[in-house]
Amino acid sequence: MARQQAVKARKYSRKLERLEARVTREQKRIIERAAELRGTSVTEFVVVSAQQAATKTIKDFETLSLRGEARKVFVNALLNPPAPHAAAKAAARRYKQRLGR
Repeated sequence: MARQQAVKARKYSRKLERLEARVTREQKRIIERAAELRGTSVTEFVVVSAQQAATKTIKDFETLSLRGEARKVFVNALLNPPAPHAAAKAAARRYKQRLGR
């Protein structure tokens, strides 16, 4: 699967940017071995692995996960929002005036 993603990415986009990294001898040996096991070049292995890790990291930070009581409180607040207080109403009026509505 990772190899298919790399082939697809290589096929549809020109690679103009470079990344460099200093690694220990042991890190390089492990990366080379993993690339060999996958049947890819070290560069392809590193790029695909880094992209997968980056995508997962972004998803993890952008996804809100709530459990138990926190989920109940959140859903209840969405379904039964409190009535706006005076300060919120005033802020909404100012916002609408700035937009010319």
